Amino acid sequence: MKVLFVTPPMGSWATHGDHKAPNQYYAQIASYLRENKVAEVQVLDGKALNLTYDQMLAQIKAINPDLCVFGDWLHSSGGLSIIWHFNETIKKIKGVLPSTKCIVGGLWYSAYAVETLEQNPAIDFVSMGEGELTIADVLKTMETGTKDFSKVAGLVSRGIDGTIKMGPHRNLIPSLNDLPMPAYDLFPMDKYVGHTYWKPFAELLTSRGCPGGCAFCYQWSMYDKRNAKQDYTSWRGKSYTKILDEMDLLEKTYGVKVVVIQDDAFNVDKENVRKFCEEKVKRGNQIKWVCLGRADDWLAHKEIMPLMYKAGLFMGLVGVEVESDEQLAKQGKGVTLAQIKETVKALREANIASVGTILIGLEDDNEFIIKKRFEVANDIDPDIMAIDYVTPVPGSQLWSQAMKKGWFDPKTMNLRNWDFQHPVIPTNFLSVEDVGRLGSWCMREFYSRPERIFRIMSSTYDMEVKLCVKDFMNNLSKFDNASAGNESTV
Repeated sequence: MKVLFVTPPMGSWATHGDHKAPNQYYAQIASYLRENKVAEVQVLDGKALNLTYDQMLAQIKAINPDLCVFGDWLHSSGGLSIIWHFNETIKKIKGVLPSTKCIVGGLWYSAYAVETLEQNPAIDFVSMGEGELTIADVLKTMETGTKDFSKVAGLVSRGIDGTIKMGPHRNLIPSLNDLPMPAYDLFPMDKYVGHTYWKPFAELLTSRGCPGGCAFCYQWSMYDKRNAKQDYTSWRGKSYTKILDEMDLLEKTYGVKVVVIQDDAFNVDKENVRKFCEEKVKRGNQIKWVCLGRADDWLAHKEIMPLMYKAGLFMGLVGVEVESDEQLAKQGKGVTLAQIKETVKALREANIASVGTILIGLEDDNEFIIKKRFEVANDIDPDIMAIDYVTPVPGSQLWSQAMKKGWFDPKTMNLRNWDFQHPVIPTNFLSVEDVGRLGSWCMREFYSRPERIFRIMSSTYDMEVKLCVKDFMNNLSKFDNASAGNESTV
């Protein structure tokens, strides 16, 4: 059986300039299939290779795969807008290879599985949650020649009579350490770049799930909704040696210099992080890195922040999100503004830059609240501010609430703009246009404070920080256009 993992030609987030990385969903599943001798695997990254659609389709036709795989595990590829590209590409593939099966999974699809097949006749299967075991079982079932896939756990398929069948829930993989090394050899590793200036570049996924379970989080869409909360909050991480073996491979074989560890909660396990940093220094691995984390976990790491910096950490992300402790509690964050402010201060004292994420467009947001939120974030003073427009994802409480209010229709919405950088729903007090106007104002205000820019550019921060700030500032006009609904960057 021949399996092809496809990334269509598409752009990047407005604020990220030229940004592309090997797809971690593909890299891990392809590696699993290959190691277990389930299939012959290939990757076609049309984005990294700057292919046209015609060039991509010609290559797919020449490969003539039995199964094409589409999906993502990370929101950083472009939020939910990538789903539009996947769906459109599958239609085109079916036009030239009607017998090739197409399976989708990961972000969005897992919690919108039945609806995906109802609305997209070209798609054959949806893999819910983790894809390694499910896709392996699909291939094994295909080899038997049967057309009945209803017993495959974690899979939604079309029955012989055309009805949609949902297989049993698929349990999570207990230990990520049992997974093989991601199959980076299948990717054009010399083509990847972060924030226009970071290269060679990669994004890593070293854990799955998050203990937080925030109401607005994109991760709700990544699991079988029949067991979403338990699966989502069941955090599992790779050991520090497993992560470092991957970093050593990236550095020594592919020359990677910068990575972003895209886990939402990389720093949950303090002891694992400490050992990771100590061993990274001991091995002499020179990769510079960025990671994301919750404020309470960051503060638990305060004493080892100098070690993290020594091990190459040059930037850390923390969610600011809202303007009060009451709102933080309402969103399920489980942290306080004081903790967030202390996190930014502690990172700066360790010479580690900070990124603060801000939510714009919550249900009760009005102009006063959003401007107050900006002032709170401005006072916390992260080095970079990244705005996320509130974007409902399938499986989340936010999705259900917005649907009930009639704020969007998933059958008719322009999914291409659902990238977290376009406002897509109103609030109780603001139109979509007002939400975008205020989000754009916040970004302009933050990056127009000369004292902040001077502090960063004259600091002893790593040059990668200053280049990232430059990239954000260079792309403010793109963010403005996205905020006004005038430009689809992904």
